[in-house]
Parts: sequence; C-alpha cells; structure tokens
Amino acid sequence: MAEALLRALTPTVIGVLVRRGADFAAAEDAVQDALIEALRGWPDDPPRDPKGWLVTVAWRKFLDAVRADTSRRNREIREDAEPAPGPGEAVDDTLQLYFLCAHPSLTPASAVALTLRAVGGLTTRQIAQAYLVPEATMAQRISRAKRTVSDVRFNQPGDVATVLRVLYLVFNEGYSGDVDLAAEAIRLTRQLAARINHEEVVGLLALMLLHHARRAARTTLDGRLVPLAEQDRGQWDTRLIAEGVDILQAALARDNLGEFQAQAAIAALHADAKTAAETDWVQIVEWYDELVRLTDSPVARLNRAVAVGEADGPRAGLAAVAELDPALPRHTAVAAYLHERDGDPATAARLYAEAARSASSLPERDHLTRQAARLNSRLRG
Repeated sequence: MAEALLRALTPTVIGVLVRRGADFAAAEDAVQDALIEALRGWPDDPPRDPKGWLVTVAWRKFLDAVRADTSRRNREIREDAEPAPGPGEAVDDTLQLYFLCAHPSLTPASAVALTLRAVGGLTTRQIAQAYLVPEATMAQRISRAKRTVSDVRFNQPGDVATVLRVLYLVFNEGYSGDVDLAAEAIRLTRQLAARINHEEVVGLLALMLLHHARRAARTTLDGRLVPLAEQDRGQWDTRLIAEGVDILQAALARDNLGEFQAQAAIAALHADAKTAAETDWVQIVEWYDELVRLTDSPVARLNRAVAVGEADGPRAGLAAVAELDPALPRHTAVAAYLHERDGDPATAARLYAEAARSASSLPERDHLTRQAARLNSRLRG
C-alpha cells in the first residue's frame, strides 16, 4: 500500500520542488532519497500527511545536496588553473568519501555510479553517457545503489580499483567541458598516490597529467574543437608532460602493467611527437593491443582502429571498424574519418552528417557538421 501511494505522489512532489526553484534532475534525485527514507519508516510509523512529509523531507535532501555541491565547487575554486606538481596536500574528507561510496555491498558499476552522483556532482545523464547506457537505466542503477546502502554502516571502505574508475570518469567529464572537474580529479589522485604504493594509481595520475597538458590546445577561443593532429603543440604544457612521463616510466619499471599505465603510454607517445606526422603509430597500435588484452573494451578497440588506420592505411582501419558494433558511440565518426582518408569524400560527408546527429555534446556536433559541410562544398565545387 505504501509503495503504491509513494508512486502516486512522486510526480506531484517533484513538481513542488521544481516550483520552489530546484531543477528537474535535482528534484528527482531528492525525491528518490525521500522515497527510500519513507519505505524504511512508513510501514511502522505512517505520517498523517504523506504528501507534506515527502515534500518536507525531499526539500531537505535537495538543500543538503546543494550545500554539498557548493562545498565541492569551493574546493575546486581554491585550486590553481593548472595542478601543481609534486605530492598532494594533506588528505581531506573528499577522498575518504570516494572510498566509502565504493562500498563492498555494491557492485563496482553501482559504486562508481553512486559516487559520481553523490560526491562527484555529475548528473545522471553525464554518468549514463560515460557508461554507454540509456539515462533511464543509469537512474535505476543509482536508485538501487542508494537503497542498497541505506541500511548499511560505512565502516568497510571500497577497493582502490573502484575508486580509480570513479576518479578517471570524473576527470573525463571535467576534461570534456560540461563540468570542470579535471583539476579536482588530479588533486585527489595526487593525494591517493602519496597515500598508497600502487602502480595503477600513479599510472592514472600520469594519464591525467598527459591529457591535461593538451587542454589549452583542444578548443579555439570560440569553443570549437581542435582535433589532435591540428592542435598547436606550442600550447601544450611541457611541464605537465615531463612530470607525466617521469611518473609513467617509474610505474612501468615495476613490471605490473595495468590499463591506466597502457593508456598513459599511448598519451606519452602522442606528447613525444613534435608534429602529427612524426607520431609513432606502430608503437601506439602495440599499446592498444595491450589495452584491449587488459580490458576488452569496445572503446579501446575503436581507438585502436583509428591507430591501425594511421599505421597501416585507412582500409586496414576500416576493416577493424567493421568488426565493431555500429551502435558504439563515435563509431560513425571514425568511419567517416577513415573513408575521407581513403579518398571517398561522398561517403565520408554522409557519415559525418550522420555522426553529428547522434553527437553527445554541442562542440562535437558542430565539429562533425563542419566536417560534412567542408566535404560537401568540395564535392559541389
């Protein structure tokens, strides 16, 4: 009976929170938290005014979330625009929260999703995109994770691998530009590296630094994406590159390869090339082979196809792409690029336009649309 009543009241309560000033996603999360509390307490002590109770508790949950988000953003503001080299500062409670949310009662996937939402401040949509699943699926996963941990004591912190996965996804979301979390992720990874002796922790730190070093060159002043091959390498931060390479070399010397070290090695090879033409694509393919062996990730396989196209020619790259699921994000964009390099601008233009329609961000969509327009203009001329 209580569950049916809660389901009936949910849309109304969300509407009340939205009218009070909460955005829809935040209101939905707050109401979900209130529903979990109601399911625990109502069977033994039902309120006289169920709707009023839900509105009060959900609004309190929303304000708590706003305060937590404000605190997190204040920490980010205190960070310099470029992360300082060397050991991290004294460990604060943020890193501890990452470990606590990675609770042993949760699956690794649920722990990552819950931490990204509760501590990292990412939206359900952003997390769903990172996991390559529909937003509704991710919302259910986060809701189940909240219910799972609602009755447990957080005295068993989660494992390092799960925390690293969270930090990596937070960095990627910050690096993509939707939410600026990259510096915060680097700060926390520095702390973790100073705290424990783990090859993949320093491998992840090296990877972050090498990617972050290229940040200034990734977009134009008006926000347009600049592909790696076209970036002004003079804008790359050589200090961060040097630090990242030193950290990576120390990690690889331990001879216990993991996926983050493999990804960092690929990033280091890109950073080492003075020009795009000097990139050692053969060695990059070899590192992608290691990464695929370690993870069997479809994204790694797609990136490997690009590297194969550069090392062995576009037709070899297209053959590698043909083996992958066409529904994979950026699959169509990669195929478009390889068809263009193979001398088929008509197919490339069509695929660029198709890829633009399913792009996950506005800058990416605009970039793909311009690529299609450029080729169509050439075909008409």
